[in-house]
Amino acid sequence: MWVDFAPAMFSGTRADSVAGLVASARLLDFPRGSRVLDLCCGPGLFLVPLARRGHRVTGVDLSPAMLERARAACERAGAEVELIRADMLDYTAPGAYDVILNVFTSFGYFADPADNLRVLRNARRSLAPGGTLLVDVMGKEVLAGWIGRPQAVDLPDGSYVVQRDTVLDSWRRLRTDWTLVRGDTARTASIHSFLYSAAELHDLFVAAGFTEVECFGDFDGGPYDQRSRRLVVRGRAG
Repeated sequence: MWVDFAPAMFSGTRADSVAGLVASARLLDFPRGSRVLDLCCGPGLFLVPLARRGHRVTGVDLSPAMLERARAACERAGAEVELIRADMLDYTAPGAYDVILNVFTSFGYFADPADNLRVLRNARRSLAPGGTLLVDVMGKEVLAGWIGRPQAVDLPDGSYVVQRDTVLDSWRRLRTDWTLVRGDTARTASIHSFLYSAAELHDLFVAAGFTEVECFGDFDGGPYDQRSRRLVVRGRAG
């Protein structure tokens, strides 16, 4: 799936947007030389701009295909980044990082809610005292504003991808269907994930042992309100 749908999920335009975000967003303004982990780094859109800001950057992902794309992107940019193949359900590196990022709604994909809490606990153990975890998801409140409208993305080769979202289990879970249409053929892949409101994800951070937990509407540090397009939750490791 990740190989086929990566051009739609991680386009060049999106890479440029991420680079601008890392350069200017208040919540991504870390002290130079910070040890930063991009957990579920995918093709590495955040890795290169973080390394260019002078941070010591690590990317962790389970997909060999995504790690290979990330490696190629880092090599093209001359960015020194450590890449590790691991499952976020198991990965811990006690005290190894000052900042952990989990972006592009890469959280909530385990069927057992306890496993999603375990991911947060793993992150807390991997942070140095006072370190920061930032999780970026599509909040339940945001999704409610546009659910039901298919999203289409045109690809450079003339094919296109259609995304459809379906709410399940009384707004507890979400099924996202991705359909790739290329010529006369179509292929669909589906992903299931948990849906979190700001209050629910805030409380999950607290249950995992984080303090100073805050919710934002974007990486600029603005409030999470009816105008928000994302839910960003930040917590500190004690």
